[in-house]
Amino acid sequence: MKGLLTGSAAVGAALMFLPAGVASAATNTATTLFPLDGPNQLETHTFLNCFKSDGHCDFTAGADMRTPDGVTGFPAGLWARQTTEIRSSNRLAYLDAHANGENERVMKAMGSDEITNIYFGEGPPEKYQTSGRIDSTDWSTGRPKTDVNVIVCTHMQVVYPGVNITSPSTCAQTTFS
Repeated sequence: MKGLLTGSAAVGAALMFLPAGVASAATNTATTLFPLDGPNQLETHTFLNCFKSDGHCDFTAGADMRTPDGVTGFPAGLWARQTTEIRSSNRLAYLDAHANGENERVMKAMGSDEITNIYFGEGPPEKYQTSGRIDSTDWSTGRPKTDVNVIVCTHMQVVYPGVNITSPSTCAQTTFS
């Protein structure tokens, strides 16, 4: 019996020095390609990571142009409007989004948020995206609500000489993990 206790103590002591685990997240990514001009395509994408530990999600929604040579930004003369909607199918979840993109406005309405970005001119792909944080709260308790799904959808209207199109929605959806 004494040998078992000594062995257990040794294992416990060894476990004490292992590195702490990294918080896991439930992740989803979505990408949609839509024809632009000639061989070029409009690529819209959403990335979503939700953390159960504190009831928040990190998100990125954006767009770029995919050419035969790879991903690039948009040409000069561009005007674009990106609309990103953040919601849950659970009506008791209040999702509060905070974002940081170019020429941005966040509209809040009963638990869903809509983020609108306006873009002007040429630039690298990173220019045409918004990212931020979503906090999920239970309407009745005010505490983090992590037993719900989170949905992030984005679409973009792109206008430049010879092109005026609106992409279909690209949606990522996940739960908290």
